[in-house]
Amino acid sequence: MSKGKISGGPRRAVCTGITIFLLLAGITLLVLWLVYRPHKPRFTVVGAAIYGLNTTAPPLMSATMQFSVIIRNPNRRVSIYYDRLSAFVSYRNQAITPQVLLPPLYQEKRSSVSVSPVIGGTPVPVSVEVSNGLTVDEAYGVVGLRLIFQGRVRWKAGAIRTAHYGLYVKCDIVMGLKKGLVGQVPLLGVTPCDVDV
Repeated sequence: MSKGKISGGPRRAVCTGITIFLLLAGITLLVLWLVYRPHKPRFTVVGAAIYGLNTTAPPLMSATMQFSVIIRNPNRRVSIYYDRLSAFVSYRNQAITPQVLLPPLYQEKRSSVSVSPVIGGTPVPVSVEVSNGLTVDEAYGVVGLRLIFQGRVRWKAGAIRTAHYGLYVKCDIVMGLKKGLVGQVPLLGVTPCDVDV
């Protein structure tokens, strides 16, 4: 009987030591995560310009647009790397411009960056409903579009860099647009974009 208790003592001490170590490691990781947890970036469209919009040759449509977008990093301790960032414009859930690749971007803590990609130029195939709907909205004077950003992001806190995460941003834009108008167009309300990481 005494042999079983003697061998159980060191075994119990080792198990207790491992349990305490794992508990302390878990608490340390939880505290680090709470201090350094990254928040999603914030995208806001603040300006738009239309340089060309041709819906007269269905099933192909060409559009050339430029959007001014403010990207804000709300993190106090974490910087953001944007890798393989691309943008395109859709109307009624169908792309009306080809994807445009943007250069990689590094954003410091608590900073804002303005990007103004020129999107489009190349004709893309669209359905007749999309072409007709865009023509009717343009004649009415109000067009609703969606600017979409896709890419990969990494966060950096000190010397630690995270793995890549997928980024999907959709910005719903309502703008005043008349047939034949070229250049800056008014935005009818500015709303923050939906950001999914």
